Amino acid sequence: MLENIDLRQILVLDIETVPQYSSFEEVPGQYQNLWEYKTRFHRKDGESPADFYSRGGIWAEFGKIVCISAGIFSLEKKEISLRVKSFYGDEEKTILESFAVTLQKLSNTLILCAHNGKEFDFPYLCRRMLINGIQIPAQLNIHGKKPWDVNHLDTMDLWKFGDYKNYTSLNLLAEVFNIPSPKDDIDGSEVHHVYWKERNLERIRAYCEKDVITTSQLLLRFKSLPLLLEEAIIIVGSE
Repeated sequence: MLENIDLRQILVLDIETVPQYSSFEEVPGQYQNLWEYKTRFHRKDGESPADFYSRGGIWAEFGKIVCISAGIFSLEKKEISLRVKSFYGDEEKTILESFAVTLQKLSNTLILCAHNGKEFDFPYLCRRMLINGIQIPAQLNIHGKKPWDVNHLDTMDLWKFGDYKNYTSLNLLAEVFNIPSPKDDIDGSEVHHVYWKERNLERIRAYCEKDVITTSQLLLRFKSLPLLLEEAIIIVGSE
């Protein structure tokens, strides 16, 4: 599987998102109405828009990106390694600008990979870049491209093998393939609390990087290659 894809041409990424405000009460009036309408079919019976607001990071119109982690493979003397870098902070525009500049320095044919990236990470990045007035880098911009010209890989999509009904979490696939779990500290549902209540960006960064490492390991298993040893994974300076 993926025999014709060169790992050195892949950038593995993951994003962490939170609601734009710490609580529903802080949301501007019109946005409160729009949030209530947007989530009317997602909320359980008796669950108010305020109760549901902790999930606001799911939608690009109501959330913001607080961390982007990215990993690049390298190959020396047939030994594979992975370098991981994160862009994170409170200022979303700064995060997106730094990541966009990084992509612009790389090849336009670079393949972007994420778990559930086609449904979440890639479109979310594009939407937030537009909202922040940032030009979408060529690797993310799929407008006008034919499906076979889009250089996006999605490990969840690959695992479906054409089964459109199948959703499989990264945590489950990590267990199936004996990859160390990325959810040994927090999971996605807790990022809102860690950001707005604990104010712990470093914890979110570490969690995001673990997802990139796990997705990278999953790619190696899909290519029937051995997993990376801990010493082959390098965390470089973050921005």
